[in-house]
Order: sequence, then structure tokens, then C-alpha cells
Amino acid sequence: MSNRIKEVLEGREQNYILPFLWQHGEEEYLIREEMARVHESGIRAVCIEARPHPDFLGPKWWTDMDIIMDEARDRGMKVWLLDDDHFPTGHAAGKVREAPEELHRKFLGERYIDTIGPAQGTSLLLDTLLMRGLRPTISQSEKASGKNKLISVVAVRRHPSNGELLSDCIDITDLVQDGILYWDIPDGYWRVFIISENRDGGSQQQDDYLNPIDRDSVRILLDTVYEAVYERYKADFGKTFAGFFSDEPGFYNDKTTFDFHSKPGKKGVPLPWSNEMPALLEQALGEDYRKRLYLLWHNAGEQTTIVRYTYMNIVSKLYADNFCSQIGEWCRARGVEYIGHVLEDNNVHARLGSGAGHFFRSMWGQDMSGLDVVLWQIVPGFDELSYSKPGGDTDSEFFHYGLGKLGVSLGHIDPKKQGRTMCEVYGAYGWAEGLKLMKWLTDHMLVRGVNYFVPHAFTQKAPDPDCPPHMYAGGKNPQYRYYKHLNRYMNRISHLISGGRHVATAAVVYHAEAEWSGEAMYFHQPVKQLMQHQIDCDVIPIDILLNAASVKDNKLHVNNEDFACLIVPYAEALPAAMIHRLVELTEQGLAVRFVGELPTRSSEGNEVSAELACLADHRNVKVVALDDLAQLLIADGHYEISVDAHEPYLRNYHYVHEGLDVYMFFNEHSHQTIRRKIMLPVQGDVYAYDAFLNRLTSLHVTRENGAKVVEVALHSYESIVLLHGAVLEGYDALPPNIAGSEFELKGEWMVSTSEAAHYPRFEEWGRLADLMNMSRPDCLPRFTGTFRYETEFEWDESANQAHLDLGEVYETAQVWINGEEAGVRICPPYRIEINGLINKGKNKLVIEVTNTLVKEQPDFLSAFAQQEPSGLLGPVRVISTTG
Repeated sequence: MSNRIKEVLEGREQNYILPFLWQHGEEEYLIREEMARVHESGIRAVCIEARPHPDFLGPKWWTDMDIIMDEARDRGMKVWLLDDDHFPTGHAAGKVREAPEELHRKFLGERYIDTIGPAQGTSLLLDTLLMRGLRPTISQSEKASGKNKLISVVAVRRHPSNGELLSDCIDITDLVQDGILYWDIPDGYWRVFIISENRDGGSQQQDDYLNPIDRDSVRILLDTVYEAVYERYKADFGKTFAGFFSDEPGFYNDKTTFDFHSKPGKKGVPLPWSNEMPALLEQALGEDYRKRLYLLWHNAGEQTTIVRYTYMNIVSKLYADNFCSQIGEWCRARGVEYIGHVLEDNNVHARLGSGAGHFFRSMWGQDMSGLDVVLWQIVPGFDELSYSKPGGDTDSEFFHYGLGKLGVSLGHIDPKKQGRTMCEVYGAYGWAEGLKLMKWLTDHMLVRGVNYFVPHAFTQKAPDPDCPPHMYAGGKNPQYRYYKHLNRYMNRISHLISGGRHVATAAVVYHAEAEWSGEAMYFHQPVKQLMQHQIDCDVIPIDILLNAASVKDNKLHVNNEDFACLIVPYAEALPAAMIHRLVELTEQGLAVRFVGELPTRSSEGNEVSAELACLADHRNVKVVALDDLAQLLIADGHYEISVDAHEPYLRNYHYVHEGLDVYMFFNEHSHQTIRRKIMLPVQGDVYAYDAFLNRLTSLHVTRENGAKVVEVALHSYESIVLLHGAVLEGYDALPPNIAGSEFELKGEWMVSTSEAAHYPRFEEWGRLADLMNMSRPDCLPRFTGTFRYETEFEWDESANQAHLDLGEVYETAQVWINGEEAGVRICPPYRIEINGLINKGKNKLVIEVTNTLVKEQPDFLSAFAQQEPSGLLGPVRVISTTG
């Protein structure tokens, strides 16, 4: 086993960052310069984004790729490739439109006609109805040749008073001749449903996309993109060329492309379909399954949820097998890896539309787990209230308490992912986002276990209006020179939380099947309760509980994870096999906690009353209200660490290597400082690791009730990594600093400015007696760049150990004392050690503060954010310290 902390302290950590490198068809020298800028930022991989390139897979594309590959080989970097010419993955570089019709997307659609009987000799014009609403490009001859294929015609009786659909249902498909239904209508009101397979449906933006639940259709993408790349760079596969990245593939069956509530039951929406679906539905629902297909759109009694559950179960498995797993198997057979992510927004990860049906199934074939955070999805302080962003308001509880845990849980439980979870991060927040917010988002992911990052993005275009911010932007981003500090921080902590084993107390059941089956609670609701009480957990899908989980010593064992209890969010119904499995798990000694109530039935309608009765009376089962869940787990001893008072914004993560425990804590509050005692279940010394300065500090710890107690003070945006274990023996750790006297600098400040293109040449702006917001309307509201503050002060202390506390800063700060650089800070707290640099007597202080490009480039995406001030606001204080 490698000594992870030794590798980090000696600068030998691996690379965990692979930013998007956007290609616009630039000249060779610009591509080489961009690769150099990525490399000098402390990054040793790129993911090539082809979307803006004018000649994907053409001569210019291969010339540009050759340049990138050449630079990567020389610099020891890895190259990943985003696998299509358009977002989302599935366009196959336009080749789908040239493919045979049977490989195009298929949909199941429904129309209906209301009728009244008794009526003899009636006919209904089905073909004419099915043509209604079709796009003008679809001709009658195309329709006749297979654009619409009749699946079934079913008449359902309606209630004569309120029009509700009743259980009386007649299959009249055989009465259709040449597109006309000839039917003697019985007495009463009837709704005639016409169910058809068609090619016209879904989002118009994905008209010429492949069918992700058809294996041969997905092969178009492999043949067009993957095979072409393999043919050219075969010798680099598994070496310089690392693999492929799919970006947000999904069903896209809803004309409202990003309706995150698209699922069976939404009226008028065509549903994903393939040649395999009829046989699979017949196998699951019986020979008369066609009689019940209308229930995919309409409510009619207890059969409704059975049909919808069955459909979603089938279609999500087809997606997993035919899209994700097929591509992943192709990559692994050639020595490269397959990564990426689907859309997760606002719970669409378990739905249709832009979703892929089931997060765990849709990602199982990949070699890393993956997710993304873009478009102001996660914003400090908005963990409960929704946040207005492009495309609509957020489900903030999901984004803050569900998204990260969803991704890392898959990384933990799938052996081929090796504990790896990737997050596409930072993109499309606009130029209002700087390194300060990036650091917060990074910690938000790290403390949940994300350990690979795809920053969005590097580009030479300056500035590029497409999804800013961009890390270099042709030299226009004034914070670019400080970006390496965040990257080093990210790589160091990622190395510490990779290659070992995550430790958590609880497993929470993923809610997809429950949502398909009736009323259900989102998985992230109990996760939120646990996170706010520092009880860590993973999210486990039912497939894994059925096929890859076991109970050992009263704990649930999944891959390398062990959980003391299993939490089942409220579900009106669960699959019968899952209900059976819950009985087995409890009999084997596992503590199972149902939130709210036990299920009342099975998803398929199978008889499970005996099993439910067993669960209701079992000694290892408890039913608990959501608000009481965390306290119950604490009372039952199902927790690992504890805090001396309730602290809902303190996040934590525990990771174990041989001889080393890594505990990460992060203050996720937007502005408040957390001061708490943390009880750790360890013996021996505890050290603090500073990932910015790459050093260890010993900590003062006490003992209470057999646990080590560490007192922490975390400002907003601040995290701490605590280390414990045998591998730390013999390391020379610095003693903790103890603050002493302090005084505030109140002298005059000389202020100069420098734009990014001219840095480090400054022009004097003026003098300030009092520090202020430099973006005030009467000051420099449109200035982007660096403010330099210079002053002198007297230091009367005899010791030369001190901290400089800058107070409020917007937003990166670099400090010099008496001509010597003291350090850089990119987020609160803006406190810098000046040990050995400060002299007794007069001292010269220089502080450079750099804001973001938004002041100069007020882009659309930044309009969704509150704009921060610029410059040094202070107060600036010098604090004496002792070690």
C-alpha cells in the first residue's frame, strides 16, 4: 500500500483534473499555447470539447487533434475526448440521418377519440387522426411506409357523470382495416385509444439522434466516432489517449426538452420505444399487455402504476445495456476508459425526457461515476430555498443534499469504478464566478467524496460568450495566474480520498422504482437529515440490494462499503423482490428503518401481505418520522463522529487507507463561522493537513468518553483535513499557532490598477484613507483586473511571528511584506502567515486584489447572480502568534 500523505507532502500526488479544452479550429501556435497554459496550471490531462469545432472528424479536426496529442505526449499529459460534435451525445456526427429508418429513434404515441353508444355501423378515421400534429416534412407516403405503426386500439368505458375512465376495457385492434376502425359501439360513453409506434416525437433538437435503447442504433456512434479515433491513435490507447466522455445522453422524448418532470402520466408525450419492447412488455404484463398501454398516459385504477412501473423498469434496463454498457465494453476491450454523465437536474435522473430513467443503471457501464454542476445549480446559502437560474428554478434540496451523494455512491459500490467519481464543474455560471466560488464548489464535492474534476473550461477565444467563465480565455481572465493554487489544492485532497475505502454508517435506498410505482419520498430527503447531523451515508439502488449485497456481522456489505443500517424512504409500493429481500436482510440481523410508513403493496401487484406483516413486527425494523430519523440513528448508535451542538452546515467525510484515517470537514454556510468540538473515534495523535500550503500541523486534542476531541473554527468557505494513523509517526509537524495581540492598520493606502493584459504594469489610481468597494458607481464600476494597495506600518512586537488578516477581500489576494512574497489566498479566511518577514519597526506592505471579468463583461449568465464588490475592504489587522 502506498503512503498517500507522504506522496502528497513530497509532491508526488496523481492528477485528478481533466478540463474541457474547447476547439474552434484555431491556428497551431494557439493550440500549443493553450496546452501549455493547462500544463502550467498544474493539470496533466485535458478532455477535448469538439462542439465549437467547424470540421469534426474532417481534415482540420485531425490536424488539430494531432497537435494536441503531440503536446500531450511531450508533456506527459492524458487526452480524453468528448465523443460527439453536438451536445448532448447521440448525434453521431450527423450519421444517424444517413442510417436506415429502423435505426432512427422510435416512440410510442397515443391519440384518443371520444364516442357514445349504442351506435351501429360506426367508423373512425384512425390514420387521419394519427397524422394530426405531425411535422410537415412527414408525407402521407412516409406515414404509410412505417412512420406510424399501429400497436393497439382499445375502448375504455367512461363514467357518465364525471368522465373518469373505468375498468371496462375492450381490445378492438382487429376491427381496423386500411386505417379505419369499424365498430358497433356498445351503450355508454367510451374513449377509444389508438396506440402507435412512430418516428415523429420527442425534442426537435434531437430529431437526428440515435435511439439509445436500440443496440444497433447506438453502434452508429461507435462506428462513426470511436472507431475513427481508434484507427488513428491505436498506439496511444491506454497511454496518452485515456478514453471517451459522453455528455448528457438521454431519452429526449419530450418536446419540452428540459422538462424535468417528464415521465409516464404526462399527457401527449411520446415515450421511448424499440423493437425489443413488445416482447419484454408481454413477458412482464402478459399476452394482453396492449390493452393496458393507454395507462402510460391516463389514470384508471390500480393497474395504472403497475403498467408504468413495468415500462420504466424495462426501458431503463434497455438504456443501460444498449447504450452505456455497450460503449463501456468497447472501450475496455481497447484499453481505454469510458466516462461522462447524464442529466440529474431536479430529480430527472429517475425519469424520461432529458433523463435516462435510472441514474445507477444509466451509468453502470462507465468506468467512473459522473455528475455535473453548471448553470447556478448549486449556490451557497440556497440549500433549501429554490434559486432562480437559466431554465427555471432549482430543486435546491436535491442539488445540495442529493446530487453529490448520488454520484459518489455509485463510485463506491461499482467495483470497476475503483472509488472514482467525476464532476464537471464551474461551467455556465458566468464571469461573476471566480476562484472564491470555485473553491466553495470544489469543497462541496470533495467533502462528499468526488475525487475527479472536469473544469468547464479552457478556451483561447477571448472572451468566449459560450458558457463562461473560462480559465484562460486568451489571457483575458485576470484570475488565471492564481488558478494553479486551486488545482494543487484539488489534486492533493483528491489523492487523499482515492485508492482506499470510504467509511459511512447508513445506506439509503434509491427511490426510482418507488417513484415509478406510486407515492414516494425522494432519497435525498433522509440524506439531508443525516448530513445535517454529520451521519454519513451512501445511496444504494434496489438492483444492488437484490444482487450484490450481503449481511456480515449485522452490517450491510456492498463492494468495499459496510453500513450499520438501511434506510428506506417512504414508498407506497416497492418491487416484490425488494420486499422479499428486506425480510431476508432483517432476518440476517440488519437494522432497517422505514421513513414515514411501510409500503402497502408491491410495484407489480404481486401478493406480499405476509412479507409486509413480517416487517411490521420484526425486531430489527423501526418506522420513524423523517424529522426524527437522525436522532433515532444516534440513539441506536448508528453514527461515527459527533459534534458538541447541532451544526446543520458542517459537512464531513471519512476515508481510510492502510495506517491512515482522513477526515474532511467543510463549513458550507454562506457567511457564518462554525466553532465546535468534534469527537473522533480514534486513539493517538491527530494532525491538521493544509492542502494549500501542503503541510502538517499538530493539534491540541483532549479526550472525552473515550473519543478524541478536536476544537475547530471554520470560516465560511473554509475546510479542514484531519489525519490520524500509524503512517504519520516520525513526521515533523508544525505546532499550532496561538493568536496573541493584534492591531488594525489605519494608515493611508496608495492604490494602483492593472488590467489582465498589462499585468504586472500598474498605473497609480489614487490614495485612500479608508478602504472601500472599488466597484462603487462613483469609483471604478467597470474595471476588471488587479488593485494594488501599498502602505507602511510600525511593528513593536519583539517576535517575528505574525498573521496578516485582510478582512473582506473580493476576491483573490496576494501579499508581499518588505519585498518578499508572503502568500496567496483565493477565498475566506484571507489570513496569511508573515512569520520571518515582519520586522520590528517600519514595514512595507503590498496587497494585490484581483476581481472577476464580470465588471468588464456583464454576461447573461452573470445576470442570475448578485454581484460582489471589488478590492480590499478590510479591516486589515496584524496578529502576533506563538507556536
